[in-house]
Amino acid sequence: MEFPHFDLSALPHGTPDSIPVPEGEFWVFGYGSLMWDPGFEYVEAHPALLHGYHRRLCLWSVRYRGTVDHPGLVLGLDRGGSCHGYAYHVPHALTAEVVDYLCDRELLIGSYDPKLVQVTLEGGRRITALTFVSRPDHPHFVPRLTLEETVSVVNNARGERGCNRSYVVNTVSHMDRMNIRNTELHRVAKHLDEPDS
Repeated sequence: MEFPHFDLSALPHGTPDSIPVPEGEFWVFGYGSLMWDPGFEYVEAHPALLHGYHRRLCLWSVRYRGTVDHPGLVLGLDRGGSCHGYAYHVPHALTAEVVDYLCDRELLIGSYDPKLVQVTLEGGRRITALTFVSRPDHPHFVPRLTLEETVSVVNNARGERGCNRSYVVNTVSHMDRMNIRNTELHRVAKHLDEPDS
């Protein structure tokens, strides 16, 4: 398949002050690699449910899981539906450090919109959490691909953080442990090539 032209020089890097932080407790909602590789310290983590968005491979990755010539696909939150993930409670003393870290990790090219959302923790408690919603107006936003197109991209992409396949498989494995099954991401994972021995 043909890929878009990626002009990284035209994409703005986010800044820490663009990330909203709630008053009181600081929670981060992860739905992709943040579930299994948050990269920051936290004092507690709980399964959580977000309404109004669903998890989808909807962003081209030209750094972490692909390159400009062979982009990969990474997860974003697309509008509609709901999404199970993990909510991490960040200690107050580390708020600024974690915001800086998430800025570098998630806002490198401006494809995510950092938002404060309401999520429900396992057990029923509702909290406000920071999460990262994909931007449909961004040039790296991916319209819906066929299953075959998605599998082909994921099988053949590799970036600074490894192959696109392992990103998908690791996420699905973590979802299985949370008893989240039979999703679109599971269908993609089922059709991926076996890893080289």
